[in-house]
Amino acid sequence: RVLFRSVCTGFIYAMAHATALVEAGLARKVLVTGSETLSRIINWEDRGTCILFADGAGAVMIEADEGEQGTGILGFELGADGSGKDLLCIRAGGSRTPVDAPGVEPGDTKIFMNGREVFRFATRVLVDSSTRLLAEAGLTIDDVDLFVAHQANERIVDHAVEKLEIPREKVVMNLDRYGNTSSASIPIALAEAAERQQVQPGGLVLMVGFGAGLTWGSTLARWEPRT
Repeated sequence: RVLFRSVCTGFIYAMAHATALVEAGLARKVLVTGSETLSRIINWEDRGTCILFADGAGAVMIEADEGEQGTGILGFELGADGSGKDLLCIRAGGSRTPVDAPGVEPGDTKIFMNGREVFRFATRVLVDSSTRLLAEAGLTIDDVDLFVAHQANERIVDHAVEKLEIPREKVVMNLDRYGNTSSASIPIALAEAAERQQVQPGGLVLMVGFGAGLTWGSTLARWEPRT
């Protein structure tokens, strides 16, 4: 078993790898960090994206549980749909399309997002991934004490909350203060919830996110604050 302990912020895919390392006995403690400086790759001429993204950083610690009463990571649900790879991306700057390739425009080295299609994707996967994970764990939404979604769009989170029938007092939202900090958004929100004592030791936390790829992921974890 492993304990889930938050230091500051983190992201779900790396948490899954860290959990696997600890459960396999290859590591005792794994610090998972997420750091974003999206301001470096924002296209300030694109009003559809430049008002959304922000910088942020944080980490979570995945740690082996030595006690018999410990709780921890209950499971993950991860997925990807490569057919949407061009919906949220940086079009140029890598080995496939170098910055000096013919036809590359300055905006091609910045974030591009098809907002309408990403919205449709996100509203679906937040609900579907959460539902599949809860079913696999033999739990229901009533068992969840805190819901922490990727802080990308308030309407996306509202849609998931409505479809999953999650009470508002169990939902964390800080998009209005920090913007979309990408891989740092879930752990920043989690850290704030802990500071407000919105989740108690042993509480069940459902975290779910989505992103470029297109990818998604969710996890269930018992909150174990460091003492």
